[in-house]
Amino acid sequence: MQKNPGDRILMFLKMRGEASAASIATELTITKEGARKHLLNLASQGLILSETRSEGIGRPSTYYSLSKQGIAKFPDSHADITVQLLQSIKQVLGENALDLLISDREAKVYQKYTRAMTDIESIEKKLDIITTKRTAEGYMAEWKKEEDHYLLIENHCPICAAATECQGFCRSELNNFQQLIGPAYLIERIEYIIENAPRCTYRIREIQ
Repeated sequence: MQKNPGDRILMFLKMRGEASAASIATELTITKEGARKHLLNLASQGLILSETRSEGIGRPSTYYSLSKQGIAKFPDSHADITVQLLQSIKQVLGENALDLLISDREAKVYQKYTRAMTDIESIEKKLDIITTKRTAEGYMAEWKKEEDHYLLIENHCPICAAATECQGFCRSELNNFQQLIGPAYLIERIEYIIENAPRCTYRIREIQ
């Protein structure tokens, strides 16, 4: 089913972090006036924020991004019950039991991904597999090649509440990425949703 323009704008802002009316119009193949009309409607619902910035000569530019209410349109999977279960595990069984649970999950995820990467050596093919699988799991993942490194970007976190309650989930995912990409590369998280960034971004550099 085709999404309405408002939903498409929200999705575009979720994927890009921020965008101008002109880039939104291009993405939706509509006029700038049409884009501004939809943006005004979304703003009136409290779903987006705007910021005007001067960029040298000429008129200032306005950029739009999701508000907290807009971000909430992309739900955290079973957030409340997940957090309650994690709290119960810590209270009843202790921190060690929670660490064991996370380690078991990390191992199972790693095995699933490595099966898909049999005989794959190219980092770009590995990133293709990782982003495809992560997107299927709800992370809205993509990767980009920069001049001297790669970026692995997750525009959404479907387990954000669980990760906020127990950041061991985030550490285990970073460990898995490092093992999947291999020792020839160093991976570091440079944007973090839990620290109020719009996405989680990992920088991947070849070790010289």
